[in-house]
Amino acid sequence: MSDGSVTTSRADSILRITFDRPSRRNALSHEMIDDLVGILTAAASDDSLRAIALTGTGDNFCTGADWVATNETGQRPRTGDLVRRIPHTAHRVIELVATIQLPVVCAVRGWAVGLGCNLALAADFTIADSEATFWEPFMSRGFTPDSGATWLLPRLAGVARAKRMLLLGEKVTGSQAADWGLIHDAVAVNQFDEAVDSLLARLAAGPTVAIGLAKQAIAYGQHATLTQSLNQELSNLEISCRTADFKEGLAAFRERRDPDFQGR
Repeated sequence: MSDGSVTTSRADSILRITFDRPSRRNALSHEMIDDLVGILTAAASDDSLRAIALTGTGDNFCTGADWVATNETGQRPRTGDLVRRIPHTAHRVIELVATIQLPVVCAVRGWAVGLGCNLALAADFTIADSEATFWEPFMSRGFTPDSGATWLLPRLAGVARAKRMLLLGEKVTGSQAADWGLIHDAVAVNQFDEAVDSLLARLAAGPTVAIGLAKQAIAYGQHATLTQSLNQELSNLEISCRTADFKEGLAAFRERRDPDFQGR
């Protein structure tokens, strides 16, 4: 049995998901990853939500999948275990964070390692303590990267920097990650909570449908032609122009006031 859990809490329309296993620096057990998949899947169809936060208990964000605990069992997995299991667990988590039509904010203190690092890269916005550590430890463990590392890093930081992290195992601080464009921002520890809460509040007050569609279009555009992206934008525009938030945005513009979006 796992000694940790994935907990949730809600404040109005913001869902906070917390990795709660500080004794292992919030390394994720099989059960915790399964729970995270379930939580994100449910959130994707919850019309009352407008933003999601991913956080870790204590001094660290997440040190990835708990390979140590897996190896301590002494049981050799069946041949093909990883190929069968990971697409529905770790890889599914990355896909959900990247594709859910809600803005996802990662709040990173301390270590973000392996799957934990890649969750932060897949999120729409990541705010880190400037002294946090992002690390892809795969080569030091003798196996190849997973959970989207080889797709995310080159697109965010370029191939040369991706190789530094993935092939040489270089650790990157929060400040360096922000400079490289890996994350949204790095702040001093005494400003961390305020920066995360301010961003979440801003996103939760936005036009939720339009934000979700724009997120989807940005991801689609990473592998589409210009013409395909223009067509996707047109389809999204048709949908967003039929929302109540679009009408509110126009009214606020006419009346020279801030819009009061309801996420509808």
